[in-house]
This record gives sequence, C-alpha cells and structure tokens, in this order.
Amino acid sequence: MFNLRLEFKLKPTATQIAVFEDSLEQYRKVYNSALKECKDWYNLRKCQINSCSKSSEYIISADGPLPTYSSQCKALITYRKTNPALLRVNATLLQQTGLRLEKSFVSMWEQSQGFHQFKKKGALRSFNEPQLGTTFHQGNRFKLPVIGRIKFWQSRPIPQGAIVKQARVVRRSTGWYIMLTLPWDVSILDTIPHGNPVAIDLKLTNFVATSKGLFIKRTRFFADAERKLKLLQQRVTRQIIGLNNWKRAAEKVALLHEYVANCRKDWPRKLLDQICDDAGIVFVEGLNVVGLSRAMLGKHCLDAGFGQFFNILGHTCFKRGVFFQKVDAKKTSQICPNCLNETVKKELSERVNSCHHCAHTTDKDVAAAQVVLKRGLAAVGHRVKMHRTASKFMGIPAKQESPRLFARECH
Repeated sequence: MFNLRLEFKLKPTATQIAVFEDSLEQYRKVYNSALKECKDWYNLRKCQINSCSKSSEYIISADGPLPTYSSQCKALITYRKTNPALLRVNATLLQQTGLRLEKSFVSMWEQSQGFHQFKKKGALRSFNEPQLGTTFHQGNRFKLPVIGRIKFWQSRPIPQGAIVKQARVVRRSTGWYIMLTLPWDVSILDTIPHGNPVAIDLKLTNFVATSKGLFIKRTRFFADAERKLKLLQQRVTRQIIGLNNWKRAAEKVALLHEYVANCRKDWPRKLLDQICDDAGIVFVEGLNVVGLSRAMLGKHCLDAGFGQFFNILGHTCFKRGVFFQKVDAKKTSQICPNCLNETVKKELSERVNSCHHCAHTTDKDVAAAQVVLKRGLAAVGHRVKMHRTASKFMGIPAKQESPRLFARECH
C-alpha cells in the first residue's frame, strides 16, 4: 500500500473562484487567531514570577493549559455559530487549518525551527479537502463540499477503484490546481540489475557527463530569465502597494517564476528519457545537495536543480524498469578510472585527468563517471551475490544475471 498523487488543472467559474478566495481568507483569519492564542500563552510565561515585562502584560489565567488542536477546535465550533462569514466555509476545513498549525509547532520543536509568523493577506494559497466520499469523481468534474461540481482538465486517467483519500486545492499564478492523494494497493517488485550500465556525473559546466563520453551542457534557467525578472521587479516597486497596477505587475513576476520552475522540471524528464532508452542500470554519485547550495556557487547549484534531478531520475527509472542506485561521491574526480589509483590533486580549472601511475589520460568529467560506474558495479555484484545466497538457502531458484556480465558490458 502506497500513496499515489495526481495533479489536475481546474476550470472554475467566476462564482467558484470567489468561493475559493473567500475560503482562503477565512482560513487565514482562523490560523492567525489560533496562532495569537498560542503566542499569548508563551508570552505570559516569558518573565519571572516576581517581575513584569516592560512592554506589555497578558491578562490570562496562570493555570490555563497550552492551547492545543482539540481545545481550539471546540472553541471554533462555538464561535462559528455566531460568525456568518465562517458559516459559509466547511467546518472540517477550518479544523484542518488548526491541524496545520499543530503540525508546524511539532516541526518547530523537533527540527529547531523559528517561531511562526502571522499570515498576511494572500499568503495562504492552498487548503485540504479531507472528506470527499465515494462519488467525488464523476466524468470530467469533481464534487467538492460547499463549492459543488467543478470542471477539470483530465490530462491522465484516474485508476479505477481507487478511493481519493485527500484533495488539496492550490492557487498558482497560472490558475487553480487540485492534487489528489490515492491509496493504491499494488505489489511493487524490486528492479533486478540487467542490461547496459551507465554512470552519470553532474557538474555545473557540463551538467551531465556519462561514462560513455556523452556531454550535455547545463541550461541556465534562472540566469537567462534574471534580466527580465529584474525589470519586472523594478516595475513592481514603482507602483503603489494594493492598487490594480501593483497587482498586475506582481502577477507578471509570479508568472515568470512559475515558467522558470516548469522549465527546470520539463528539461530533465526529456533528457532522462533519452538516457534510459539504452540503459538497464543507472548509477549517480550521491552528492550533498544541501552543502552545495550553501557553498560559494550555491546560486548556480540551485539553478541547476541537482536534488530535483535525482528525484526525477529515480521516478523515471522506476517507471521504465531501470535499476537506479547512488554511490559514494568521495574523490571521484581524483581517482584514475583505469588503475583506480589516486592521482595528483587537481584544481577546478583543470579539465583533464592524467594518471602518473599508468599514464592514462581522459576528460575529468568522463573519468569521474567511469569511477562511479566501477563503484556501482562492485556494489551491484555484492547485492546479486547476497541475493543468490539467500535464494539458495530458502530453496528459491536464483536469477540468471551475473555480476561478471555487467563488468563485460562495461568494457
């Protein structure tokens, strides 16, 4: 059992868009009210018992418990009966807003994050629909509580018999989208190493360098749009905040950001489809993506999207039945792929790997990819050996693939 997430673009009417925007505004007010209650409880206990704060004091009972999700939900039910604006919104969705705040507090304590801030107008862009029922999807329409039936672009089929566990409505600069979470009970078999192995080395100059000598230049998504983005942001700063001209200028900035993000997602998918067509095994080096994003070239590393590339690569290999594995990235550029001896330490400007042990000379990126390939083949050979040992012990026929076959295909 695993969760399958599908995304579709909605085609709401003007009335439905008004309901969406009003719902988000009410969720924001409920979120800020619940957060203020928690902040007041914490601020009351900041100073000592025998002293007072210089700025302000909170008239709250000292024995009052910490506001939790359950207590705030009970208070919300009572307050909702006296507020006509909250009566227009589904009560379950308002409780989901309190649950969202509760989870954020848990993440603050466990991950040492900062204290939460109040949401300004337009900051909340999504809400969850937890209770949908069995008649949620009918043809090319979705049935949402309070909102009713809403059309959508069915870009892919929805699995038959799958029950929608949760729907998340998201507002973006290009329109409204819905993300469905479906629990799918299917058995997923482990991909067995087979076919032609290929290793990929990622760099900033040559984004992809394979062990077969294929070079692909990096597409500078954000750098190419940076000049236009600067111009659009200047237009935003020259307008008065809140007026229609300011909103239109800000909308153009958001559209450009979403266009760059979509290009960064689309280009690796086309590239990886080409690589996985002729490969049965794909190895990549396990880079520290967070560390690279905080280094001197962090802006270019974030523009390249190494972490997103790894996620898309794993998903593409899973769909095509290609074996995918990450290997250790330590000193891949400082080792000779021919004799596996460590060469003389090279600077970033040196693009040729020359070994003083065996006089093997090749491109630095290709050499790193070949080292990744050999490390991956060694790990795969050990895995196949352990699989055969377990199969023999349990009386299961072993697979015909051998790690020696991979080594021959590599050469």
